[in-house]
Order: sequence, then structure tokens, then C-alpha cells
Amino acid sequence: MNAPIESFQLPAFLRGGPKLLLIDGKHVAAQSGRTFTTINPSNGQVLAEVAEAAEADVDLAVAAARRAFEGPWSKFKPLDRQAVLLKLADLVDAHYDELSLIDTLDMGGPIRATRAKRRRAVALLRYYAGLATSTHGHTIENSEAGEIFSYTLKEPVGVVAAINSWNGPLGLAIWKIAPALAAGCTVVLKPAEQAPLSPLRLGELCLEAGIPRGVVNVVPGAPAAGAALAAHPGVDKVAFTGSTEVGQHIVRASAGNLKRVSIELGGKSPNIVFADADLDAAVPGSAMAVFANSGQICSAGTRLFIERKIHDEFLERLVAFARGLKVGDPLDPQTQLGPLVTRAQLDRVRGYLEAGKSQGARLMTGGGGISDAALAEGYFVAPTVFSDVRPDMKIASEEIFGPVISAMPFDTVDEVIRMGNDTPYGLGSGVWTKDVDKVHKVSRGLKAGSVWVNCYQAMDAAVPFGGYKLSGYGRESGTEHMEEFLQTKAVWIKAG
Repeated sequence: MNAPIESFQLPAFLRGGPKLLLIDGKHVAAQSGRTFTTINPSNGQVLAEVAEAAEADVDLAVAAARRAFEGPWSKFKPLDRQAVLLKLADLVDAHYDELSLIDTLDMGGPIRATRAKRRRAVALLRYYAGLATSTHGHTIENSEAGEIFSYTLKEPVGVVAAINSWNGPLGLAIWKIAPALAAGCTVVLKPAEQAPLSPLRLGELCLEAGIPRGVVNVVPGAPAAGAALAAHPGVDKVAFTGSTEVGQHIVRASAGNLKRVSIELGGKSPNIVFADADLDAAVPGSAMAVFANSGQICSAGTRLFIERKIHDEFLERLVAFARGLKVGDPLDPQTQLGPLVTRAQLDRVRGYLEAGKSQGARLMTGGGGISDAALAEGYFVAPTVFSDVRPDMKIASEEIFGPVISAMPFDTVDEVIRMGNDTPYGLGSGVWTKDVDKVHKVSRGLKAGSVWVNCYQAMDAAVPFGGYKLSGYGRESGTEHMEEFLQTKAVWIKAG
């Protein structure tokens, strides 16, 4: 028998009236007085009312961030920034059960999955806390005549607009806030309106950690709020995670004051299985490279390339694995796939399922909703596998952001590298083989920011992540991430 669904008490943060904006260390209503609803995707019911930020609220938040940047935050030494980030890490750890439950209720991530992200959330904060005290410039022996001493300084870029998507509310918020604070910047965070609650709670914990008011501001709202941030002359940098289309808008909007931009965008990542792979690892690894988070991961390995000599066997095992996954109430610890985040996303994924069928792909499993009557009001899609897929089909060329695998055969290494790169995206990729020569050749040949070998979606705070081509530019995690929030100043001193 399956374990019973756990009994959860609604977090105190979600009780009471509307959730307000966090600006200059205070909870405030939107200037317009408007609110919006955030919906529990597992049952379609209203979870909370949230103040809806607009341009006027963005102006207030940017002004607060500027005051803090030029005022109290500028007096925090690297050791001080490290101390508050470590305190924030401790608070996130202490409150993590609450934060993971909020994300499960707000965006539908299974509780077993949101709970499992504790280590990464805390590790990110502690990693960037370390970088706060280890970022430095260089002394440079120059070749100019005379006695000249030259060196570089690393200085914070200023006010950062952090604009996130909804598929990892807490993790994405930490991923933006932590390096910005470690570098000495201040932040205006605009979480996605589909799942804004855990970022608001994180903002409260920032204050509790001793981060001065105005250093972290949180302004959930409609896309207009994000657009106002991207174009705002008081913002020095935009850090964005989301769709390629929105990323392109942000780049255009940033031109007014030529603000710095880093963007992590969409993907249609290739996942390649060679005949010599360990199939016992490659089958579940390839399945969950797509089905994790119900396919709502930008680097999901949605284009599955299988060497022809094992194609049929691998597909048979993959389909059996997919059919064995438990789709259901995300509060059930046994659930492996929860709902999609909104009804609009459900309709979008259904459209791709129909396109796959109409364009001639062979539906191996899934392809629709879940028959359980208890889930009828939620936004559920069964894990889906298509075979006989051609590269020109919509399901093979466009990002679906749902639990849909498009499987295609290949014969040679050179052929699969060409097929893998036949996309405008370049975010993630996977290779399953025991042959080290294939590992090196394919890893070098693929045009993608990450290549996972005999695994998929492995992440570490010290390892950079980002994209090629339409998947964006800039890197998150690693020392490269800190550079996104720093300016380099050259200083020349002539003696005598």
C-alpha cells in the first residue's frame, strides 16, 4: 500500500489578507490598490491574493534599492556581507519545510521534490557567502615608460533587477539574490505572477538575517512590472530567467541606459543514448531528464536520440518506466509528477500533444490528462513519449515545457552531433555511453552550455550554468556568476 497523504497545516505566511509588496523593508499595498490571485494548480482553487506591482511600485522599489546601495549597504565590508548571507542560509534551512510547502502549493512541485532541494538552496547561499570575501582585482606590471603602478578594482554594478520564471520560485530567487548581495549590489526581485509566494517569504527572511531595508525588494505583478524594471533608468543590471521571447524584449528594453544584462532562456536540449550505455541508468535518467517538475525545466532533455541498434528495446523500457510513474496530488510523498503550473500552460501542452499526433508522430504512452476523478480540477498531464518523430515537427523543434519526450534514432556519432545541434537553442545536453572517446567528441561537438555525461540535470553551486545561441548569455553559479554583478576599474599611479 502507498503511504497515506501527509497532513499539512497551511503556513502562517499564507493566512490572513493579501500578500503585500516588500519595498524598503516594509510590506505595502500596490499604489493602485490592485491585487491578483495565485492558484493552487493541483485543484484550481485560489491560494492567496497578492498585491499587483505596476510601474509606480517599481519606481519606489528602485529608489529604495538606490538609497540602500549608496547608504547603509555601501558600508558593509565583505566580511559583513558574508555574515548576513550565512545567517540567511541558516534561516532558509530552519524554515525550509515551510518554504518547500509554499512552493508545492503555489506551483505544484511534488513535496518530495521541493523538500529535496533544501541542500541546494542552502548551499547556494553559503557558496556565495564565501565569494563575498574572495573576490578581488589584480596588480598588473605594465609596459609604459616611467614608474607606474597599475591595478584593478572589482566594484558592485549597482541596482539589479532580478526577473524570474515560475518553475522554481524559491531556488531561482536565491540564485539571483545571493550573488548580487555577495558582490555588494542591491536587488529588486520581480517573481513570476504564477508563483510569487516563496520569494515574498524569502524577502522577509532577508530582513530577519540583518540585511538592511531596501537592499532586497520584492514586487510581484503582471509582465508590465517586469517591463518597467527592464527599461528603468535607475536599474544598472537585469538578471532574467524565462522564455526566449521575453528575454529578447528585455534586451531591447535595456538599451535606454545600456544596462548590463544576463539572460537564461529556453531550450530544446538533446539527450543522446549510445548502444554501449548502461541502460539500467540511462532509462530512468533519460525519463526524468524530461518528466522531473512535469517537464517544466528549461534544460530538459526533450529531444531523445537513441542509437538505432537499441532503439526499440530502449523505447520499450522507457515507456514502461513512464507508465510506472505516480502522477497525482503533490502533497502525497509518493507523487513523482504534479500538475502543470496554470490552466494556460495545460492548454499550451495539450496543443503540442495534438500537433504531435496530427504531424504523424507515434504516441507510445500518455498524450492526455489523468483519469483519476480526484484530480479532475487540477492541471495534470500524463508523462508522454512520442516516437517516429521528425526534426521538423513542432514537438521536436519548439519548447513545450511539459512532460513530453520526442524520440528519434541515429546511426553514427557525427550524425547525432549534427542532429543535436540542429536547433536555435543551446542550454543543456546529455550523453550516455561507456566510451570515453565518444564522451570527448560529443561533449566538444555539442553547442550547449552544459553537457551531462551518464547523468542529467546535476547542479552544483560551484559549476557555471547558462546557454549558447537563443538560450541566452551570461552564467549562473561558479565564480563566473559573480562577474555578472561586478564592474572592473583600472587604476594607474605614476610615482615621482
